[in-house]
Amino acid sequence: MVNQTIVAVATPPGFGGVGIVRVSGSLVSDIAAGILGRLPPARCANLATFRDARGELLDQGIALYFPGPASFTGEDILELQGHGGPVVLDLLVQRCLELGARPARPGEFSERAFLNGKIDLARAEAIADLIESSTALAARLAGRSLHGVFSRQIDDLIERLVRMRTFLEATLDFPDDELGLSGDQGISDDLRAIIAQTQDLIGAARQGQVIREGLAVVIAGPPNAGKSSLLNALSGQDAAIVTPIPGTTRDLLKLDIQVDGLPIRIVDTAGLRHSEDVVEREGVRRARAQLDQADLVLWVYDAAEGPDALTRESLPSGIPVTRIRNKIDRLKVLPAITQVETGSEIALSATTGAGLDLLRSHLKAFAGLGALPEGAFVARRRHLDALRRGLGYLESAHHALTETSASELVAEDLLQAQHAFGEITGRFTSEDLLGRIFSTFCIGK
Repeated sequence: MVNQTIVAVATPPGFGGVGIVRVSGSLVSDIAAGILGRLPPARCANLATFRDARGELLDQGIALYFPGPASFTGEDILELQGHGGPVVLDLLVQRCLELGARPARPGEFSERAFLNGKIDLARAEAIADLIESSTALAARLAGRSLHGVFSRQIDDLIERLVRMRTFLEATLDFPDDELGLSGDQGISDDLRAIIAQTQDLIGAARQGQVIREGLAVVIAGPPNAGKSSLLNALSGQDAAIVTPIPGTTRDLLKLDIQVDGLPIRIVDTAGLRHSEDVVEREGVRRARAQLDQADLVLWVYDAAEGPDALTRESLPSGIPVTRIRNKIDRLKVLPAITQVETGSEIALSATTGAGLDLLRSHLKAFAGLGALPEGAFVARRRHLDALRRGLGYLESAHHALTETSASELVAEDLLQAQHAFGEITGRFTSEDLLGRIFSTFCIGK
């Protein structure tokens, strides 16, 4: 229940100089009196002694009181900032439980902030994204989302849809007042503008999702093509064993790397070929399974031998492929990137490093990481799904408008688009969705 008082340690587990216990709810004043002897002045850092039920010293630190509704959760909040030892913090939490609080669920403080109208759902998710950021770029974009950059764009879309629906509802309520849609170029232009705005937002959200989650890049190709050497060169470490013996790599090797702030999960796989060796066959099977999950396949081949048709045919359809013409140092060929029938081909040498800069630039371009616009933000898969569903309804509405001029069909599609966009900020949502989202947060946030 939202009216229950909750408590949790808000700092990471382990030992540290400072540890924070956070309390939120209607019993904050009683808990403060039970531990501190009084309720501290609002929004002032107060040196205080923390005591147990018998009045014995637990710790000494800083007490902060934030009365609701002008607090993070919208409720009364008490923060006890003591020494960062797990035993001390556990004793403080136990004392809060004795005084009527209950343990907070993961993300419950942020959930209450959302339910009490302090933040919308996209901004709440940005809190977790900021905490979990793996790169400086992801942290900056999560900060933008936390400050409402993404939410304001969604709110603007919804506001435009509401205005259009208002007009359409009038055509249904007053059909004889010449408000019909037939030939109404203004409505058509407005709808096309909203569709274009949504398409731009989808592009920005995809960039934000890639920056948050990273690219899944799989290195594939025939044996002894230099796949493991390429992995080592991109990661800057000797992560994979490299020998002139074909079939050295038998299992998957996964590494997380960064390319100018772009997180990449790169996977080295066994060489794709027919083999009677049981272990190598299993490695090939795992390699093929990994290909199906890739955002991009780097198909590596020896420049002296040329592309292998069998390997090319074995790649899954629908997965983008960049050909890597490796070992150009042996042929004295210059690094280059060209367009071929399957996409891009990069001539490089994983051994000397020649052409690796072209590959890094290619990976960033594939992820859409050019010069990020001022309005860039971090996004999640569910945001992209909602935007794409909303775009589908908008396109359906435009078709109904141009083909049938049926106000009721257009209005219904616009309503469904509004609901899809509203899922992003939480205007239209379900308890099940909220439970899934906030359960991924850390306890105490």
